[in-house]
Amino acid sequence: MYYFSHYRAYKTENPFHHVNGALLSRSTLFQLEALEEKHSLEAMRRAIADAGRGLGFMKLHVEEEALAHIAAMSGGDIRRSLNALELAAVTTPSEPDGSVRITLEVAQESVRKPSIRADLSTQYDVLSAFHKSVRGSSDAALFWFLYAVERLGMDPMTFLRRLIVACSEDIGLANPQAMVQAVTAMDAYHKIGWPEAKYNISQAILFAVESPKSNATAIAIGNAMAAIERSGNLEVPLHLRDTHYKGAAQLGHEGYKYPHDYPNHYVKQQYLPDSLAHAAFYKATEQGMEDKIKQNQQRRLR
Repeated sequence: MYYFSHYRAYKTENPFHHVNGALLSRSTLFQLEALEEKHSLEAMRRAIADAGRGLGFMKLHVEEEALAHIAAMSGGDIRRSLNALELAAVTTPSEPDGSVRITLEVAQESVRKPSIRADLSTQYDVLSAFHKSVRGSSDAALFWFLYAVERLGMDPMTFLRRLIVACSEDIGLANPQAMVQAVTAMDAYHKIGWPEAKYNISQAILFAVESPKSNATAIAIGNAMAAIERSGNLEVPLHLRDTHYKGAAQLGHEGYKYPHDYPNHYVKQQYLPDSLAHAAFYKATEQGMEDKIKQNQQRRLR
């Protein structure tokens, strides 16, 4: 959580997502860490100790299990903890001596659902943890997905989109079936909905987690984009240009070698503009299926 102060403006979400850089550079930013269950417990114990004045009872007895339940369901929200404690106190019949005893069952009636804290910053953080877990071959990815959907109420589609990205960015041709699994899971979600599609999506996540990893596709994209930035406008080599119309040969659009007419369906020829004639962008790793692709690349270079 953040506290943003400038011209009496206050923000309880990440200001880097909501405030432009020029304003942030002229402001003072304080980062406030989220409260935890132990802080809620401390606040409630203080309230119990001061029950005579704060809650209107001479004696208030609260079981430890009841306090723990309220603190857990409040998710660090002290106001919610105290409200639940007060609700439990005012709705529980008093003992003959005028005291009030709050049991776990009473606490469960006072606060049934956990507090949801999923501002934009939290959603980005959970999504980041999910993607990094997939990349790191950790089934923590499954945990973050289920936590986000079941606890924070996030849309499963958010994670399906990120999973599809990860299947190319971090797995790629090391296991191209990972993307097939992810896209199929998205289709299943559209067709059968939640919570049934939980199984399909979880399967796709675990398939990606257990797949061999390669970022060769991402590197190839970066290499190609760098070449584009350096080169400016380029001409397509004449032998690669369209020849389906009459007169193409007169324009010099000829000389293309049809690979299927050659042994192993491959023939060396230039596929890039002259200034990039010897450039190479994709270099396969030895991960998963890319190992075979690497062998094919090396064979073509002989």
